[in-house]
Amino acid sequence: MAKKTMAAAAHELFSTLFQPRTTAPRPPPRLSPTVHRCAPPAAGVAGAGTTLVVDVDGALLLSRSLFPYFMLVALEAGGFLRGLVLLLLCPAISSLAALAGRDLALRAMAAVAFCGLRASWFRAGRAVLPRWLLEDVAAEALEAARRVGDPARVVWASAMPRVMVEPFLREYLQVPAATAVAAREMKTVWGFYTGLMEEDGETMSELRKKAVEGDDDVVGFSGGSMEFLRSPLPSVCKELHVVSQEEKSKWRRLARRDYPKPLVFHDGRLAFRPTPLAAVAMYTWLPLGAALAVVRLAVALVLPYRHATAILAATGQSWRLRGALPPDSRGAGASGQLYACNHRTLIDPVYVSIALDRPVRAVSYGLSRVSDFISPIGRTVHLARDRARDGAAMALLLSGGDSVVVCPEGTTCREPYLLRFSPLFAELGGDGGVVPVALAAETSMFYGTTAGGWKGVDPFYYLSNPRMCYTVQFLDRVDTAPLREGKAASTDVANRAQRMIAEALGYECSMLTRKDKYLMLAGNDGAVRHGAK
Repeated sequence: MAKKTMAAAAHELFSTLFQPRTTAPRPPPRLSPTVHRCAPPAAGVAGAGTTLVVDVDGALLLSRSLFPYFMLVALEAGGFLRGLVLLLLCPAISSLAALAGRDLALRAMAAVAFCGLRASWFRAGRAVLPRWLLEDVAAEALEAARRVGDPARVVWASAMPRVMVEPFLREYLQVPAATAVAAREMKTVWGFYTGLMEEDGETMSELRKKAVEGDDDVVGFSGGSMEFLRSPLPSVCKELHVVSQEEKSKWRRLARRDYPKPLVFHDGRLAFRPTPLAAVAMYTWLPLGAALAVVRLAVALVLPYRHATAILAATGQSWRLRGALPPDSRGAGASGQLYACNHRTLIDPVYVSIALDRPVRAVSYGLSRVSDFISPIGRTVHLARDRARDGAAMALLLSGGDSVVVCPEGTTCREPYLLRFSPLFAELGGDGGVVPVALAAETSMFYGTTAGGWKGVDPFYYLSNPRMCYTVQFLDRVDTAPLREGKAASTDVANRAQRMIAEALGYECSMLTRKDKYLMLAGNDGAVRHGAK
């Protein structure tokens, strides 16, 4: 009797998980929409009683392939091994798309990219993908979606999982909370993604019901090949505007100045869009890049600057000086010189030292033990975010005649923006004032910074690039005498140095801080707690 009960329970569980429910209502019949080709919807299409459904993948994005976005999830959230598996399966996935349709191929990519990832730790949709999705937005498509009518009557539909596309739409395209996003959820078990996607969500089901029952006119906006007509979106539309590939090829990418919300922060290691060919090139380069990083590090640690820089330039690691060097204030009996630079990577002080051709002391709020150990300019002075203690530590270095390099932003920023400068450095300028230093770092494959990853390998990522270049520019000295005389505030001096560096680099000043960056990208305040496990 017990065996029969267990068998019946197992059969019921299997039926619940893997067989369709017989009590579920049948889906409404598929509509045959009226298709308008070659032009986006005209202004006022989504008027009273009309809902516009925008196909994010086909209309808003210029790229025809979604593979790079799933590769970004696989690499940034899962690691290089998971990315390699997805890359090796790319030919099979392409064949699957040709034979069985695009939706099955998307499900296969989602399975590889998401399976086994902890849902609570997944931040790639907010921290990594928006940077690449924004660069793929068509300005004409975004303008067409905005001018059709009330934003509350626009639905943004995507075949990608919700966790990939919704943060981009809400935060960077400023899609209001009242506007629906039709995207499928990723299934989870015990807090981990299974790699399986749910079927069409409530938004698409409601649209289909409205369209069939005639309660609402649903107009679709897509672009690309007619393969789209086999997707779920046309089944909810009475009219469908499909822009041809020829017309779409004339569209332009959305300019940075036209972003609805400026892109200041983003995370991830890759500095390029991982298309299949680009990903193959990266995996081919990785073994050589790892060996080259070790060689470059050994050369920088062993040889003097004048010899090391020539050898490193031959390997692709170069730097250039823009403008003239500042006058040397040493030997006049004065205190050391303070240099305030913007923060691009952990090795900013190294290039300031190379440009000056003399040792400098770097101060930092947080640096890994690995980065500190391999620093070619010696041990970094760690700050504790205690104003009195940090000021005393830097004042001690300056009184000893050291050249001190400080990054008042407190954290790195990849985009052409400067974060708010801490005014503490302005109070320590002494008789020599403060010399602002404008730094620009160019990389080709990997970023040398991270907010959510292991910071100990940041220098190795930077050194493994095929080529990179640092630009160093010393600006006019900022006099801090008015500050000591009580005629100016420290914030005024800090803001002046920030504006000078921004003008030299062509960047924009902001009032964002380290805390803002880490709250967005890593979900914490960015404070380094020494001694914590």
